[in-house]
Amino acid sequence: MNATRRQFLHATGTSLVATPLAASMSSAAAAGQPQGQGQPARKLGYALVGIGSLTTNQILPAFARCEHARPVALVSGDAAKARTTAAQYGIPERGIYSYDTYDRLADNPDIDIVYIVLPNSMHAEYTIRAHKAGKHVLCEKPMANSVKECEAMIAAGRDADRKQMIAYRLRYEPFNQAMIKMAREQEFGKTKVILCDAGFSIGNPDQWRLKKDLAGGGSMMDIGIYALNAARYLSGEEPTEVHAMEYTTPDDPRFREVEETITFQLRFPSGTLANCVSSYGAGFNRFRVHAERGSFELEPALSYNGLRMRVFRGSTVEERYLPQRDHFAAEMDHMAQAVKDGTQPLTPGEEGLADLRAIEAVYQSIQTRQPVKVGA
Repeated sequence: MNATRRQFLHATGTSLVATPLAASMSSAAAAGQPQGQGQPARKLGYALVGIGSLTTNQILPAFARCEHARPVALVSGDAAKARTTAAQYGIPERGIYSYDTYDRLADNPDIDIVYIVLPNSMHAEYTIRAHKAGKHVLCEKPMANSVKECEAMIAAGRDADRKQMIAYRLRYEPFNQAMIKMAREQEFGKTKVILCDAGFSIGNPDQWRLKKDLAGGGSMMDIGIYALNAARYLSGEEPTEVHAMEYTTPDDPRFREVEETITFQLRFPSGTLANCVSSYGAGFNRFRVHAERGSFELEPALSYNGLRMRVFRGSTVEERYLPQRDHFAAEMDHMAQAVKDGTQPLTPGEEGLADLRAIEAVYQSIQTRQPVKVGA
């Protein structure tokens, strides 16, 4: 990740204190949210595939806050960096692999789960190979570059009888969980409109996120998927129709291969409508739900920390507080607990597939300049 993306996701914010809203989260199961977890008999071992910025700056440090997970292996094309990183986190020499020796993960009993942290175009191959090696898989979002690849990944997990989870970190974060609960329990009545904006000004034009063959697309695949996924989990429904428009600044060297900005609208079966923005050219970071008797929002909504919730009733504005959690520790612990308990992860491969179906409809709508039925 380039510096601007890291800064956007880190955001700024003061330390927040828990209030009575935290106690209401005990009914999270009603909103399809993960439950509390007991003390583990042992921490499950993760192999991290790819040790770029996300792995070194977020994922590896998060293990210090995990109750159920620990790092036991690294897969990298940079042997020197892998050795240095392994030494820093107490990973043994036998836990260091190259991409050429990747399939030997099958022979390491310390590895329970493989976390795929690679460019999008590589997700399918390395997920399928991890399943063939007998390992469970946690894969970064987007799940893959196409519906077809997602379906192949799900089939591989099913054939291997291994669990598969997509790393939608916001589903394991208290503020987003609270938003889901408020919408599903209709605290302010029926949801009418959802607004989800996700964007930042991307930097280095040579990074992989701006290469079509690696990323699969531009802002929609990287940051816009947060807006799409939020619209889906806040509505609790799957979109039936998409209408989208795109604009890319001419001659900008960052956008020789991929799009800059997309706006897209979603129609849901209940009648709820969502209006979403995805951009690599400007900063957006808000989810808002408009219901019959009020509205509520997160802004920032998808940063690593500093999330803030506000509730609007007429001219009254209320701020609600929740404890901050490390998103990556929460999702890795959830996956480890699902493996231990033999339960389905909250965000399985089918969740990633649903997003890719909608994304393909977004791109089709841009090309045809017409509304498109999702999955048609």
